[in-house]
Amino acid sequence: MASRKENAKSANRVLRISQLDALELNKALEQLVWSQFTQCFHGFKPGLLARFEPEVKACLWLFLWRFTIYSKNATVGQSVLNIQYKNDFSPNLKYHPPSKNQKIWYAVCTVGGRWLEERCYDLFRNHHLASFGKVKQCVNFVVGLLKLGELINFLIFLQRGKFATLTERLLGIHSVFRKPQNIREVGFEYMNRELLWHGFAEFLIFLLPLISVQKLKAKLSSWCIPLTGAPNSDNTLVTSGKECSLCGEWPTMPHTIGCEHIFCYFCAKSSFLFDMYFTCPKCGTEVHSLQPLKSGIEMSEVNAL
Repeated sequence: MASRKENAKSANRVLRISQLDALELNKALEQLVWSQFTQCFHGFKPGLLARFEPEVKACLWLFLWRFTIYSKNATVGQSVLNIQYKNDFSPNLKYHPPSKNQKIWYAVCTVGGRWLEERCYDLFRNHHLASFGKVKQCVNFVVGLLKLGELINFLIFLQRGKFATLTERLLGIHSVFRKPQNIREVGFEYMNRELLWHGFAEFLIFLLPLISVQKLKAKLSSWCIPLTGAPNSDNTLVTSGKECSLCGEWPTMPHTIGCEHIFCYFCAKSSFLFDMYFTCPKCGTEVHSLQPLKSGIEMSEVNAL
């Protein structure tokens, strides 16, 4: 029974990446709302909102807080990811939403904290508050402690996966799923098959340019039709002079490469330029020299055939 409960808790536990994604979605929504709001004042005097920008932003964030966390117990990013806040102080294991005080303090810590951070520089720059140097140092010290606390809280969150922000930890609220999540069984047969064929295709693309098709044909022909000898008589040259050993047509400007077979000049020359280790596709003889057909063999004898 205990193992089943642990498995159920692990299945319904919100992933760290989901909680961080919810925070990023909230930031993106705030930027979108602010950009749309500022576009409404493009026709007015420039710098109209610059003086009251922190207060206007605070009003917009309070408006979002009223219709998200206060009414639905979740931010916009959490609602997209099927997540909501739960009161961690409740003794019951069942879902208990955050209390009203927790929601109000959430608004104070988030909206009020950001407003104070944006207004802090202007407040201490005022001539009436210039004498309060110690107050400024204390505020800077408190801000540094808060930043350090956020860093420590984030490291603890990465280890335990609970309370993504310092505000959540201080208020005792954490993220849970709205609906129980089912354990998904993912089959990787299709993915493995695609990866296998993709790797095989890349191997062929790498291997095929290294294979000499002409040499392969020569090897296969030498295995399938074993040679009985290597005669170099004139009769052999005459009988093989009917066709080019490469293209199979009547040889144009017939040449030899050192064996008894005849080639077109352009067939032999292009093959030799493509592969300096070019061999005869019929007997496998390597190219020693490309010579025109002569040495006692008259072309009239070849034509007579």
